[in-house]
Amino acid sequence: MNILLLGSGGREHALAWKLNQSVWTNPLYIAPGNAGTAQCGINVNLDLNDFDAIGKFCEDKKVEMVVVGPEEPLVKGLGDYFKSKPSLSKIFFIGPSKEAAQLEGSKAFAKSFMQRHNIPTAAYKEFTIETYKEGVAYLQQHALPIVLKADGLAAGKGVVICQNHVEAMAEFELMIQQSKFGDAGKKVVVEEFLEGIELSVFVLTDGKNYLLLPEAKDYKRIGEGDTGPNTGGMGAVSPVPFATHSFMYAVEEEIIKPTIEGLQKDNIDYRGFIFIGVISVNGKPFVIEYNCRLGDPETEVIIPRLENDIVGLFISVCNQELDTVKIKVDPRTAITIVAVSRAYPGSYEKGYVIDGLDYKFDNDSIVFHSGTIEKDKQIVTNGGRVLCVTSFADTVYEATEKSKDVLDLIDYDGIYYRRDIGYEFL
Repeated sequence: MNILLLGSGGREHALAWKLNQSVWTNPLYIAPGNAGTAQCGINVNLDLNDFDAIGKFCEDKKVEMVVVGPEEPLVKGLGDYFKSKPSLSKIFFIGPSKEAAQLEGSKAFAKSFMQRHNIPTAAYKEFTIETYKEGVAYLQQHALPIVLKADGLAAGKGVVICQNHVEAMAEFELMIQQSKFGDAGKKVVVEEFLEGIELSVFVLTDGKNYLLLPEAKDYKRIGEGDTGPNTGGMGAVSPVPFATHSFMYAVEEEIIKPTIEGLQKDNIDYRGFIFIGVISVNGKPFVIEYNCRLGDPETEVIIPRLENDIVGLFISVCNQELDTVKIKVDPRTAITIVAVSRAYPGSYEKGYVIDGLDYKFDNDSIVFHSGTIEKDKQIVTNGGRVLCVTSFADTVYEATEKSKDVLDLIDYDGIYYRRDIGYEFL
């Protein structure tokens, strides 16, 4: 089966690694990919927002399945584009429709969906330039801290937690009046702050049935002990020790089932991954946000733990036959640690040669590339998050130590990684 995977990060390398193991895959194309995905298939230079070019490539190469990694093409309607073209409509497409992707593309859409289907989430109100004065009055009397969210996609930077009312009103003005996040902030969702511990829950759905994938917990802060500015993610652990059977039962009953049923009630076509950011507040689960794709770096721990043939799962998604499938999961702990460029998440330089990738690492460790590229027959840095190392072991401590041992053998100018991923479970 000719398969096209869209994306270029660590998530896509993990997916390419898994797709390449399938008995169905031959060949695998990745667009645009990175130096790591090139080891799993054929990298193709395609712009993910150029739907016509993607469609033409699929026609020319007789692509039979498209797997979409990042959210932007889905939110912009790539799935609808494929359905609208007779030459592309029969291709197995893994990713939700444009309307369904608004669960991630619009915070207000997601909040309204949760409210309509009685899915537990923080109380909220939404405001625009037309209701700006009403929003200011609302903020002045709101309990602290206050969470402000840009409604649209803002590259993971559209959420601000304000500790006092002056800060909240200043951020509110920056978002709506000064266009701090561009069009994404034309509408702002103001939310109550929930105190608790977070985890990432992943579901694969065919629109009627669903499979619960392994859960994960990621680490966003740049500094050890969860200090410093937020990043795209510095590491992840799966399974999550506090996600007990009873807690995950509550997540399924109170969040996942109402979500799938709500999509059906609203006649929303959803075939693909749903990534649910969940927070445990005194043992009770609440939804922080929905995403219409897998997370990064969570993918780098959940996909290696998945023992099913992933292409077989995707075929079942497209045929709405997930009720005939049972998920098989490696029971061991998986830890991934992300290595980043100097000064990330601020301004950083690219093009540094990466040494140590040719070592023969233990079979329990996998190196996934994120921001890498091959140049003059050498692999060099090409992003803020450069690569990550995923390791398996029986305990969090052993898995973390294995990943650190591998990272100690890898080097480039300015390499930095947290050595405490999973620290609260050690």
